[in-house]
Amino acid sequence: MKALRRCMILSHSFDLHYRNLSAIANVKLDSQDLVWVGTNTTQVSNLQKVLQECARERAPMEGKACHGLIICAGLQEDTFTSNMLINMYSKCGLGDSARKVFDEMPQRSLVSWNTMIGSYTQNKSEEEALYLFMKMQREETQFSEFTISSVLCACAAKFAIFECKQLHAFALKVSIDSNVFVGTALLDVYAKCNAVEDAIRVFESMPERNAVTWSSMVAGYVQNKLYEEALILFHRAQMIGLEHSQFTISSVLSACACLAALIEGKQLHAVLHKAGFDANIYVASSLIDMYAKCGTIKEGYVIFSCVEEKNVVVWNALVSGFSRHARSIEAMISFEKMQQMGVRPNEVTFVSVLSACGHMGLVEKGRKYFDMMIKDHNLSPNVFHYSCMVDILGRAGLIHEAKEMIDKMPFDATPSMWGSLLASCRIHKKLEFAEVAAQKLFEIEPNNAGNHVLLSNIYAANKKWEEVVRARKLLKDSKAKKERGKSWIEIKDKVHTFMVGERNNPRIAEIYLKLEDLLEEMKKLGYRGETEHDLHDVEENRKQELLMHHSEKLTLAYGLMCLPSSAPIRIMKNLRICGDCHSFMKFASSITGREITVRDTNRFHHFKNGFCSCGEFW
Repeated sequence: MKALRRCMILSHSFDLHYRNLSAIANVKLDSQDLVWVGTNTTQVSNLQKVLQECARERAPMEGKACHGLIICAGLQEDTFTSNMLINMYSKCGLGDSARKVFDEMPQRSLVSWNTMIGSYTQNKSEEEALYLFMKMQREETQFSEFTISSVLCACAAKFAIFECKQLHAFALKVSIDSNVFVGTALLDVYAKCNAVEDAIRVFESMPERNAVTWSSMVAGYVQNKLYEEALILFHRAQMIGLEHSQFTISSVLSACACLAALIEGKQLHAVLHKAGFDANIYVASSLIDMYAKCGTIKEGYVIFSCVEEKNVVVWNALVSGFSRHARSIEAMISFEKMQQMGVRPNEVTFVSVLSACGHMGLVEKGRKYFDMMIKDHNLSPNVFHYSCMVDILGRAGLIHEAKEMIDKMPFDATPSMWGSLLASCRIHKKLEFAEVAAQKLFEIEPNNAGNHVLLSNIYAANKKWEEVVRARKLLKDSKAKKERGKSWIEIKDKVHTFMVGERNNPRIAEIYLKLEDLLEEMKKLGYRGETEHDLHDVEENRKQELLMHHSEKLTLAYGLMCLPSSAPIRIMKNLRICGDCHSFMKFASSITGREITVRDTNRFHHFKNGFCSCGEFW
C-alpha cells in the first residue's frame, strides 16, 4: 500500500508537470490509465517518449513523476527503460538517483554501464567513473570503445596522466586503440595533461580521423601554447577539405590572438561569416578577444555591437579588450553599461576592470571595485583579484600597502604577485622590499632567470655594483635560463621575428642602415638615447650601441621598409618594453607619420604624433 500511495503521489506530480512537456513530446498520456492498465504498449511508448523529453529539457520534477509511473506500470525491471532513467537523472544533474537506478537493475546490458560511466563524467564525478570501470572489469562485463573513451574523458577532467597511460596500454592490448573515438579521447587527455608529444603520436598514428579528432588536436596545441603548430594543423585540415566546427575555429582564433596574427585572424573571420558561425556568442567573444589582442580594439567593438543577445562572456571580452589597450574610461563605462542591461558581472569581469585601474594608476577606483565585488555582488576575491590590487598599489608607489595585502591574503602569493611587487620596487627604488620579493621568487621559481636579472637591474639602477656582481653570480650558480628579448611583426601573412642584436635576417644590413637614418632624424628633434635604461656596467658608447639593437627597434625598421607608407605598424614583444624604446617609438611616430602599436607582456602602447596612449604610466 505504501508503494502504491507513493506511486499515486508521483502520478499526481506528473499530472501537474506533464503539460509543460506534452506539446514538445507530442503524445497523449493518461497517467491514471497507466497506473491501472500497466503495460499498454502505446502508453508505455508514450511514457518513454516523455521521459526522453524530460532528459532533453533537463526537467527533474517531471522526470521523477515519470519514474513514479514507471514503478506503477511495473517497468522498473525493464533494462531499456532503466537506461533511459539513468540518462534522464544524469542530464538533470542527479547522479545519486542515476546510480540508485543502476544498482537496482536486475540485469545490466553494456549500455547501462556506458550510460552510468558517462553520467559520472558529465557530472564531474571522475573518480566514481574510474571506480565503476574497474568494477566492470572485475565482473568481466563486456566493454566497448565508448566505455574506454568515456573513462578517458574522466581522466582528462582529472588531469590523470598515469591512469591515461594505463588505459592506453589497455586499449593497445585489446586492439581498440585505432578506433577513432578512443584515439580522439587519448590525444585529448594527453594534451590536457601537457603531454603534447604523446598526443601528437596518437594523432599521427590514427588510421581514421573525424572532425572532432582534428578539433581536439588543434585545441591541444593551443592549450600547450604551440600556436604556430595549431595554425599549421588547421591549414592541413583545410587542404583535405575538412568541414570545421565553431569549436575548431574558436581554438584557431585563440592561436591568432596569442600570436597577434591579424591577417590570419581576419581570414578566419571571413570563414566564420561564410559558415554562419559568427552569430554564436562564444565565437563572437573569441573574435572580440582576437581583434583586441591583435591591436585593433575598434574592430573588436564592431563585432560586439553586432551581437544581438550579449551575455557576460561577450561583455567580458569587450571590457578586457579596453583594459588591455589602456582605455580605462571605456572599460569602466562598459562595466556600468552591462549592469544597466541586466547582465551581472562575474569574477572575470572584475579582473578586467581592476586591471584597467592598474594601467592608469587609479588607486581609489581600484579599491572601490574591489569592495564592490565583495559587498554588492557577493563574490569572493580570488588570487587574480588580489594580484591586480597588488599591481595597482605597487605601481602607485604604495609598496608597503601592497606587501601588507600579500601578507593578509587568505592564500599563498603567486609568482606573478611577487613579480609585480619586484617590478614596482624597481620603479620606486625600494631595495628592502625588492630583496624580500626576489627571495620569495627564488624559492617559488628557482629556474626563472628573469627574477635574478630584475633584482640585478634594481641594484644597477641604484649604482650598487657589488650587489650586481653578487646577484649575477647567484644567477650563474643557479643554472636558470634567461628568456631572450624578441619581437615580431606580421607582413604579407608571414611572421618575421627579431632577437636583440639580430644578425640572421637576410636583409639585416639594410635594417641597420634604416635604423641609423631614423636615429639621425630623431637627434635633430632632440632624441638622446636614455642609457639609464641599459643596466650594464660598461662605457656610455657601448650602452648606446646595446640600446639601439633592441629587438623592437629592429622590428620597427623592418616594418618601415616593407609596409606601405600609409599602413600602421604593429609590433609584438615577449618582454616589457624599456624606457628608451618607449621614447624611441614616440619620436618614430612623429617623424614617419605612422601609427605604431607595440604589445608587450603588460599592455598595448599606441604611438601617434609623438605621444603614447599609456600617458607615460606603464
